[in-house]
Amino acid sequence: MTKRIVAIGGGEIKNKTTIEVDKVIAGYIKERAAGGRGCALFLGTASHDSMPYFNSFRKTYTSVFDIKAEVGLLVYGEMDSDAIRAKFEKADCVYVGGGDTKFMLDLWQERGIDKMLADAYERGVILCGLSAGAVCWFENAYTDYDILRGQSGEYKVLPALGFLKGLACPHYDERPEFDEVAKKYSPSYAIGNDSAIVFEDGLPVEYIGNAKRMDI
Repeated sequence: MTKRIVAIGGGEIKNKTTIEVDKVIAGYIKERAAGGRGCALFLGTASHDSMPYFNSFRKTYTSVFDIKAEVGLLVYGEMDSDAIRAKFEKADCVYVGGGDTKFMLDLWQERGIDKMLADAYERGVILCGLSAGAVCWFENAYTDYDILRGQSGEYKVLPALGFLKGLACPHYDERPEFDEVAKKYSPSYAIGNDSAIVFEDGLPVEYIGNAKRMDI
């Protein structure tokens, strides 16, 4: 059983700028569903469970690729842990949207979502996501959570889930200073908008678009 993570550096799923990466993910979902329709669970925690964001996700994954789209709502108490766990059990893929990385990781830890994700990964569920949803899988994430909150003008390195080794930076097109930060970490990855890295069993196997390992 192959364990896959697809980290997307940025882009607008609403405008289908990431459609080539989404096509790759959809192929993995259909492969795992073994002839069935396939189900993708969207977690919009980082965007405070934005429903327009989920609707954009559904319009791509359901309308374009005929994959059932489910949503896990964690921020405002609509779903308890049992309801969320049931959605995880049915999912062939978990897709994590962008937003405030620290808010997302803190809430996941509080609600036990980090453990559900780890279990899903071990079962071969495809994990993927964009921006915050890309960097959360690594040991460390290069994030703008302080900037989003108006608390600082600087990007920060934040400890993350640790499913993948090293440090990752999303939106690399917009963050040239990461070249210097990357020198302090090994491995370190830069992922541009509308670009992605596919990992299998913890190792990068495909770079799509403007994405690369920085420390080699």
